[in-house]
Amino acid sequence: MSGAMQPLAAEAIAGKVAAGARLIRWLEDGDPRGRAALRDLYPHTGRAHLIGITGPPGAGKSTLVDALVAEERQRGRRVGVIAVDPSSPFSGGAILGDRLRMQRHAADEGVFIRSMGSRGQLGGLSRATFDAVLVLDAMGYDRVIVETMGVGQDELDIVGLAHSTVIVNVPGLGDEIQAIKAGLMEAGDIFVVNKADRDGADQTLRQLELMLHLRTRHPSGDDWQPPLLAVVSTRGEGIAALVDALDHHASHLHDSGGFEARLGSRSHHLFLGLLRDGAARRLMEQALDQPEIAALVEAVRSRRIDPYSAADTLVARIHLQP
Repeated sequence: MSGAMQPLAAEAIAGKVAAGARLIRWLEDGDPRGRAALRDLYPHTGRAHLIGITGPPGAGKSTLVDALVAEERQRGRRVGVIAVDPSSPFSGGAILGDRLRMQRHAADEGVFIRSMGSRGQLGGLSRATFDAVLVLDAMGYDRVIVETMGVGQDELDIVGLAHSTVIVNVPGLGDEIQAIKAGLMEAGDIFVVNKADRDGADQTLRQLELMLHLRTRHPSGDDWQPPLLAVVSTRGEGIAALVDALDHHASHLHDSGGFEARLGSRSHHLFLGLLRDGAARRLMEQALDQPEIAALVEAVRSRRIDPYSAADTLVARIHLQP
């Protein structure tokens, strides 16, 4: 698709924070101007190292991200942060605002922090989160960190988004360690025990070490051996080692071709999601305009037919063009 680049997209590519913030707002609100801008931004993406931070509630993920940003800035890197929070049931926006997070970085021009709502997604990430990451990537941030809410093993969307997924745990949450075993445990790239100055830290480290020893290979087939690190993020202890591990993983991905492979997988995932949503929306619009479908809907509302049979009836009437 040819044509002049949107002025706001050009400003975002030039690194203008206000332009990036406005684009992300458009994307959250479903404004068609946001989708149009993404077409201009997309060729400028694919350079940032995308880092996912996830784990159970109470693991201190926000404090860990705050410390990570400080260390990355000391190393001269520009950092974008998307902090995913529960959505307001009224506005759909994040309940916790970015003003409540990481205040010491607010005046740093090399840091962009944005809170976004999950919009009820079981995987923890809304479509707008994926789009916002593309905006920050196009803006030239070296590291883009996505911090998830922490809802357990359902939160696997982050694995599909990030190059490096960091699983955070804390002492005293043994049940949560078992909860991530079947999901994130298999897909994490780096494991962290935060608040490692607490009682029980050694036991938690041993549990995770055993589980890492027993885990199968990463679903991608990667032969990366995930490190297990102890940190105290409130004091900055172990943060430099965590950034070193992230750098090592990034180098491993570049050397093995995994960086491009994960980038391609993410693009494929995004394409399929857009195709699914667009097709479903169009089918719904066409179907609900037909009188016989309206009658079927009314039959469901009046409980003369169950919704399962009604849906099967409608799907059976769909004929895709060859």
